[in-house]
Amino acid sequence: MNSSLLFITLLCLTFFSYWFGVKRSLKVAGGAEHKKNLTCLPQQFGLLTAMVCGLPALITLLIFNSVENTIIEQILATTLPANIQALSTIDLGLYLNNIRSIASSETITNLIKSIENQSLNNANLATLEQLKAALTLKELHQQVTWLKTSLVLVVAITSVIVLVRQFSITFKARQKAEAIIRTLLVASSGIAILTTLGIVISVLFESIQFFRSVPPTEFMFGTQWSPQTAMRVDQIGGSGSFGAVPLFAGTLLITFIAMLLAVPVGLMIAIYLSQYANTKLRRVAKPMLEVLAGIPTVVYGFFAALTVAPVIRNLGESFGLSVASESALAAGLVMGTMIIPFVSSLSEDAISAVPESLKEASLGMGATKSETVIKVLLPAALPGIVGAILLAISRAIGETMIVVMAAGMAANLTANPLDSVTTVTVQIVTLLTGDQEFDSPKTLAAFALGLMLFITTLGLNILALKVVRKYREQYD
Repeated sequence: MNSSLLFITLLCLTFFSYWFGVKRSLKVAGGAEHKKNLTCLPQQFGLLTAMVCGLPALITLLIFNSVENTIIEQILATTLPANIQALSTIDLGLYLNNIRSIASSETITNLIKSIENQSLNNANLATLEQLKAALTLKELHQQVTWLKTSLVLVVAITSVIVLVRQFSITFKARQKAEAIIRTLLVASSGIAILTTLGIVISVLFESIQFFRSVPPTEFMFGTQWSPQTAMRVDQIGGSGSFGAVPLFAGTLLITFIAMLLAVPVGLMIAIYLSQYANTKLRRVAKPMLEVLAGIPTVVYGFFAALTVAPVIRNLGESFGLSVASESALAAGLVMGTMIIPFVSSLSEDAISAVPESLKEASLGMGATKSETVIKVLLPAALPGIVGAILLAISRAIGETMIVVMAAGMAANLTANPLDSVTTVTVQIVTLLTGDQEFDSPKTLAAFALGLMLFITTLGLNILALKVVRKYREQYD
């Protein structure tokens, strides 16, 4: 059976193991009326049995699936003619891809017979060899599938049999189940940490490759960004120009505009909903506000390009200002609108989490409601508010679609919000779009930009932690 059907079978077997473990524990206790004699509850015996049944078998299935294709291809390669085995790695890979596509056909046997009945010239002989290899591949897949099914089921059943033989009245099923769960939690944490390290190391490795071709000073302090190869040597991009200052300037400009809108508006909405709005209005307004966070960013991009940008351009022209058709102001305003729910919702939760006794004490001392909000609630909720703002900044820095559609892709070094700019994430997408060679500075520049973006975000996190620790209030 295939992996999906095998997984469903394993899931059903796990549920059955739970029932079997419960029944077996009751039998060990001498019946349901004597279950109090057990050290642990019957359900805990069942849970342990289900975990022992499912986890080892699932791990076996995952390991088998990860190495299955590699082993099959290595076995298949040994059955190919000597002239095929002597091919280069790329040519052999193409040959095997052709065999895999043929193996997906259901008429391999008929094709082999029809070719054998004809005169075997060189072309037919090559086709016949591929067809026979495809048939061998298909047989190997069937054999490996049966081996995988048998191995997984044997592991599951054997694990259950070995466990239930250990059941006794004093068997500590709960402790063993908790130990397994604790191991799973530690493994999950380890996977998260290793994934993060893997991403950082891969980006760092590719960035080092890039900095071997382009000096870091040119990348971090250069003011010309033109990574493409030009047609003439006298052009800026003749040998590539990788000054990333315009990209970081554009990113900071759009983020600043977005936060200039999102932070005050979001914070005022949070204060109103938590302190001034009645319960009925809060129940309706907060979910409606959070709908904005669920709108796809491409919809915001269309709105910015087709509605906001023309309005800004017409308004600017009426005052005699030169406004680009794609501007940082349009992208920043729409991005700020998109980020408002992040700031308002998280800040409202932080303000509402402040102990009610602080608010009552402030009002009891004669402070007005506004003074209580400004001098008591906001300082007490500062860690949560800073976290909300940090999340909003990270969301703004990582946004791509709105910038592409509303701000453009021109790497201009400017502080004018009416001009067209681009951001780091937009250039990363542009550099990695299409077929690329990962040994050229143009492609490797995307990893260098990603590394700088990671360092910038890490710096923001460190700064936020220092602010939170400095202004955090301690309460009993």
